[in-house]
Amino acid sequence: MKTSASILAAAVMVAAQAPRLAGNGEPPCDRASVPLACPSLADAQISFYNARYAVAAAQTLELPATDQDDPATYELRASAWLFQLKSLLGDRPDRSAALASCVTCPELVAAFFRDTARGQMLARARLRSNASDEAALFFLGKLDLNYLWLQLGLLGHRTGWYEFREARRSLDAVLERNRLHVRARVARAWIDYIVDTAMPRGTKWLLGGGNKTHALLTVRQAANTEADFFSHAEAEFSLWDMQVREGHTGEAVQLARELARVFPENRQLAIFIEDHEAGRLP
Repeated sequence: MKTSASILAAAVMVAAQAPRLAGNGEPPCDRASVPLACPSLADAQISFYNARYAVAAAQTLELPATDQDDPATYELRASAWLFQLKSLLGDRPDRSAALASCVTCPELVAAFFRDTARGQMLARARLRSNASDEAALFFLGKLDLNYLWLQLGLLGHRTGWYEFREARRSLDAVLERNRLHVRARVARAWIDYIVDTAMPRGTKWLLGGGNKTHALLTVRQAANTEADFFSHAEAEFSLWDMQVREGHTGEAVQLARELARVFPENRQLAIFIEDHEAGRLP
């Protein structure tokens, strides 16, 4: 059985080759000959929500060539790289030292930027053909949001102004057409949360302000809105994340237990619950 490190190394190596493979029309998995052995996007999403991020990224690389031209694939793969980085760096306050001591982080960062740029390019191309393409608008906004999380949250860089404006504009356009778009509501709430919690006070007004209280309320409402399985999962995980960040431990533990029943392989949830039961949480 492959270790997480070997899966990660293989996934990053294949990611560097993915554009060439897709360009040749030669997907790694041939559904016509071995359909049961080929992972689907849903398989990768299940791995992602079970916190098996390297596996999720590797599974997206095995999707057919048609999926390699879909912004949804790149959004999921970039999210997997991002969350892999978050799990490696943890909550260490000295980001520079954490990155310097992380052997695999440079490859992950490079893979993240590569896949984010490819996904953004595909989404923008679709929008040039159809400016009201709801899926393209959403995935462009979500890819931009991931970019902001990496730059502001993990790397500590005060950059990404263009991506911020594009993300907000794209997600607002989705919500103008469909107020019940759960994933867009969650992503838009994260933008408000980032501005309120990660930006210097003097620059918040340049970005239209932010409100973490409103963001938390929006995500809670989204988690209680009827949606497809994975959109609902994203909303609930986002709610849990915000509850943990805001110190709402009781609510966070209850939600973690509910999520753990659906995603029993998620060790992050299990550790959080174990820490609570052992009295290690504030």
